[in-house]
Amino acid sequence: MTTKVHPYKRVLIGELLPAEVNPRVHSNRQIEQLRRSIREFGFTNPLLIDEHGKIIAGHGRLAAAKLEGLADLPAIEVGGLSDSQKRALLIADNQLAINADWDEQLLASELKSLMNDDFDLSLIGFSQLEVDDLLKQFEPGAEQPALDIRVMIQCPQCGHQFHRP
Repeated sequence: MTTKVHPYKRVLIGELLPAEVNPRVHSNRQIEQLRRSIREFGFTNPLLIDEHGKIIAGHGRLAAAKLEGLADLPAIEVGGLSDSQKRALLIADNQLAINADWDEQLLASELKSLMNDDFDLSLIGFSQLEVDDLLKQFEPGAEQPALDIRVMIQCPQCGHQFHRP
């Protein structure tokens, strides 16, 4: 089976079909965060759809866009995938981003810079408590946090990889 990724296109919201099964849950709070992000930055991350207009990735963004009253959305069509590949891509699209870590010192520096620019930090997805805690860690004279050292373990039977503290 050959996967074919088509260039970006605009698709009417009414033509989009949600996946029958989506294990990713989008809370009202997160949908509101997505709405605010769309208002501030535009719709910057296209949906992934199959050749029939079924959503592979982007269900939360679609929900936010509907509430914002958008008529059409950017999408990338990924054709030629099996049903199993589509379901796996739906999961991978969400999970692979979660697997990244932050350089917390650099993140704190960027947050401080944005604060100095009077940028509304509520638009970037961190709670005020998270921002405050992170900034406190890297204040001059603050005790530096212990290194977060994690070991990657791979299961010899199934090949699944996970971090072990």
